[in-house]
Parts: sequence; structure tokens; C-alpha cells
Amino acid sequence: MTATRYVSAAGLLAMAALACGPGLPQGVGPDGAERDLLTRAERTGYEETTGYDEVVEFIERAAGLSDEIHATSFGSTVEGRTLPLVVVGDVADAGRESVAAAGGIRVWLQANIHGGEVCGKEALLMLLRDLATGRHAAWRSSMVLLIAPIYNADGNERMALDNRPYQLGPVGGMGTRRNAQDLDLNRDHMKLASPEARALVRAYRDYNPHVVIDLHTTNGTQHAYHLTYAPPLHPNTHPAIDALLRNDWLPAVTDAIRASDGWDFYHYGNVPRAEDVPPTWRTFDHRPRFNNNYVGLRNRIAIISEAYAYATFEERVTATLRFVEESLAFAHAHADRIATVIEEADMERVAGRRLATRAVPRRSPEPVEILLGRTEEVPHPQTGEPMRRRLDVAEPTPMDEYVAFEAAEDGVEIAPESYYVPAQLTAVVDLLTAHGIEGLPLDADATLSLEQFVTSRTSLAERPFEGHRLRTVEGVWTTVERALPAGTLYVPVTPATGRLVFALLEPRSDDGVVAWNLLDDYIEAGAVYPILRAPAVETPEP
Repeated sequence: MTATRYVSAAGLLAMAALACGPGLPQGVGPDGAERDLLTRAERTGYEETTGYDEVVEFIERAAGLSDEIHATSFGSTVEGRTLPLVVVGDVADAGRESVAAAGGIRVWLQANIHGGEVCGKEALLMLLRDLATGRHAAWRSSMVLLIAPIYNADGNERMALDNRPYQLGPVGGMGTRRNAQDLDLNRDHMKLASPEARALVRAYRDYNPHVVIDLHTTNGTQHAYHLTYAPPLHPNTHPAIDALLRNDWLPAVTDAIRASDGWDFYHYGNVPRAEDVPPTWRTFDHRPRFNNNYVGLRNRIAIISEAYAYATFEERVTATLRFVEESLAFAHAHADRIATVIEEADMERVAGRRLATRAVPRRSPEPVEILLGRTEEVPHPQTGEPMRRRLDVAEPTPMDEYVAFEAAEDGVEIAPESYYVPAQLTAVVDLLTAHGIEGLPLDADATLSLEQFVTSRTSLAERPFEGHRLRTVEGVWTTVERALPAGTLYVPVTPATGRLVFALLEPRSDDGVVAWNLLDDYIEAGAVYPILRAPAVETPEP
């Protein structure tokens, strides 16, 4: 067993840097004002990654180069580190009022949700430098960019040489997947148990981005793609958002990268290992605990990118940067269409629609050709532990793919007009507030014809997950007359937030307040679910 070897940020700063090494930006000469505006990855020939203090300093320097770059923050970590945010565009300052007044669309770019997946952090800093030195100036006519390069800042600082086994660098160490609470921040978008997730969701409310792009690194199946991606995967995502991404946006980015760089990008997937079973290409999970799925249920465009862990660190950074650049180029060219899709989604009635409480993978109509790849093992130069390095091999392999989800046969409900949450359910009320879901307390007692859910059976997962044993329930809704006391929270299923409200409050939802144990004291066979609902008065056209 290899002992964990931690490398502090201060220790990284003390290491020798290659001040004008292979990462010198194109067009930036050694006498230029930007001469020292290099990431640690660039300065060290991609042997190391940038520490938190260096990220903050880099942002400050970039902001000093342009009046259109404004440094701010959007919250703090468990250990008290400020979460940096950079606002880039034709805005007076970094405040939400200035950003909203700028017009155009707002694009949120975030990285390092997992502290060992560092290529997105480096790519966003390099993008920021490009913006600070005048590149991509045309984008500012259509977009304001909101750049959060180091979301899991505490995890980033827990650098060790043996984090993320088999990943091909950076050989100087990288951070941990989880935050200082030992939580996976990309499983925390519904329960909001971390200060980081609460800060992120608050920032989404404040700045209201049209688009969120979340940058990762993946290992898993040995394939030939330098980067894979996914749109929102929950089947309750507005169909216009899904169509825009699957039919136009992601194919356009894929084609542009292949034409300019010769690299193949594709939908995220892995090939499950099973004997005597034909191979299939399968994406990850539909549940909104994941960032892309959560953002989709807020009627916003979301993309997750996953650079291939067995490509070199430099290739991963470059692939991620190119993905972001081409994604932003598409957003710039189609800004009006993006704004229209979001505006129309926020006006479309949700109540009365058939929505999924649970989902299953959807098989492609025909087999597709997946590019599988190969790797070789090379020793880590300091620990001797094996790392995997991709080979320049692509093996086209036809197989069924599952890169989307559909409602499970037993996992559909008609979205109601509203829910009624008892005031004493303070954990639920607090969670709704944190998500920005506005409810209205009844100002007087009221007797209403509503629906109540009676639990027929329930179970808890055998193993804990993120500090919880996830709960599932079954039962039926029946119509009742109920007297509600003043103070009961009326929560409408609005066009803008209704899909998220449904996912949180429906008792059979696989990622809501029941699943995350907020109502365990009220859940048992024969018991009445304490949250009531008002059925839809009409059903929208499909």
C-alpha cells in the first residue's frame, strides 16, 4: 500500500518554475505585460497544477489588464476559502444588477467540482488570460461570462501524488474528489448539505445564467475520445433545451473540433464489463443531484465535459479549452435563439404534464459506432505507481448506446398545480428557500379539496451514500378535504421552477426530500405523507 504524500500549495510555490516554458501563450512576447500571466501547469511543463492562492492571484492580474474583467466571489468553502468568480463582459461591475442590465445571454463556466479533476481549472484560467488580452472580443456583444475556476477549493488544496490512481498526471500531485466535509459536491445539488453547493445555487439564482458548463476529467472505459460530454439527462428536462443541445449545439462543437484539431469528441459513456453480454455505451445518471441534470430542471442549458484521464495533462487542458471555446462560439452565434428557448421554457405551463419520478436508460434506435481505444502503463516518476497513457488507436465498434433516459413505467405522475407544506417541516422549508423556490404562507386557516399520499411500503438502501441511506416509497394519492392551519406554505408549480419543485416534493421522486431522509419521521406503511398537493385543473397539450 502506498502512503499518501501531500504537497502543500506553499510547497508547490517553492518548486522551480519554468517561467517561459512550453506553455507561453501564442502571441505573448517575453517583454509583454502578460509575460508572467501563466498557469502553474504552463510554467512547469504540465507537471503541476495551480494552487488556490495562485488562482486568486492570477484572477487579480487578469482583471488588471482589462476594464471588462471584474473579480468577485460567490461564497466560501467549509474551511473558509472564498470562492472566486470572474465576470467578463460589457458591465460596470460584478454585481448581479449590472450583469442583468448588460443584455445578451449569461454563460456560467465552472471547474474543479472534484479537486483532482484539474484540467478545467487550468483551461478557464487560460481562457481568462485570452479574454484579458483582447481575444474573442466579439463575444462581448452577445454574452456576459461568469467564470468560477476552482469550485472545490478545499479539495484542490489537499494535493497528493497518489490521488486519482492511474490518471496521467499532473505528476506533481492533484487534489481530492471530495470537499472538506467528505462530500461529493457533484452529488449535492438537491440536498445542499455543503456550504459550497448552497453558495453555487444562490449564485445561479442571483446571476440567472442561461447556460452552465461544468468541466471534469473522467477515467473508466478505454476509448479513443479526447473528451466526452453530456447535456441534462433527466427526462423532465424541457424538450426544447434537450433538442437544442443534442441536435445542434453538441454536434456543431464536435464537428468543429474534428475539423480544426483532428480530435474526436462524443457523448459521455462507458462500456460495462460483463461476460457473454454484448457491449453497450452507457452514460451516467439522470438524477438532479448532478450539476447538469439539476440545471436542466431549472429550465436552463447545461453541459458537462469530461476530458480523458489517460491523455496527457497538456492534452486534457487543451481539449477542455477547445471545447469551451467552441461552445462559446456556438453560444455567441446563436445567442438570440438560446434566449428565446429559455424564455419560452419559463412561460410554458408545467402543471398537468406527465413527469417522471424515476427513470431508466433509453436505448438508441440503431447501433452506433463507438471509438474504443487502448492504453499502456507507465510508471509515475516519483512514486513508481502505474499510470495509464492513451495510445493513438481508435477501434470503431458498433453497439447499442444509452445516452438518454425516459420515465420508468411505474415512475410517472401528473404534475399538480401546487403543494402545501406544513410550517413545522422546517428542514423542507429551508431547502426550498435555499433553492430559491418561493412559497406563500397561508394567512388564515383554510379547508381545501386536495390530494394526500398514503404510503403502502417503504425501504432504505442497505449502504449509506453521502451520509444518507436513500429511501424509496410506494403508495397512492387520494382526494380528501383537509383543514390547513395558517402558516402552511403554498408552493405553486410554476413554469420556471415547477420541474424542480416536482423533483423535490413528489414522494416517489428518486432525488427529493423523501429520498434524502428529510421526512423519515413521517414515512411508514399506512402513514399519510405530510405534504399535500392540489391536482392540475387542466392538462397541457403534449
